[in-house]
Amino acid sequence: MEPRIITDRYHVSPQISPEDAAAIKQAGYTLVIDNRPDGEVPPDFQADAMRVAMESAGLRFEVLPLTHQTMNADNIMRQGELIEGAEGKVLAYCASGTRSTVVWALGKASDLGADTVLETAARAGYNLEGLRPTLRALAER
Repeated sequence: MEPRIITDRYHVSPQISPEDAAAIKQAGYTLVIDNRPDGEVPPDFQADAMRVAMESAGLRFEVLPLTHQTMNADNIMRQGELIEGAEGKVLAYCASGTRSTVVWALGKASDLGADTVLETAARAGYNLEGLRPTLRALAER
C-alpha cells in the first residue's frame, strides 16, 4: 500500500492487495473505494475478494470502476458523495492512483478552481496538466 495524500480526508493509491486490509484500518481509513474494473486484475484482486478482506478488517468498501468511458458526470458525482459521506479518511485505488485522482479533480474543479486542483494533484505526484482545459471549463460553470 502506497497512499498519496490528496486532501486530509482523501488519499489515493496504486493497486492494493487483500493483505493490506489490516494496515489500511490501522492507518485510520474508514472507507476504501475500488476505482479499478475487475477486468484489469486477477480474481484475487477483483472487487468481491477485496470486499471480503476490507469488510473483515472493519472497513466500508465501495466499488466504482472507472475507465475513460465511465468517467462521466454521474460517476464523478458518486465518488464525491462517497467521500463526503465517509465517517473518516478515504482511500481510493486504481492501477496507479491516477484515475482516483482524476475523478476527484473533476469533482472539485468548480469548488477549488483549476489551478488549485492541479497543484494539489501535483503535490501528490500526479501531473494532470492535460486536464487543464476541462478543469477550467468546469470551474467557470
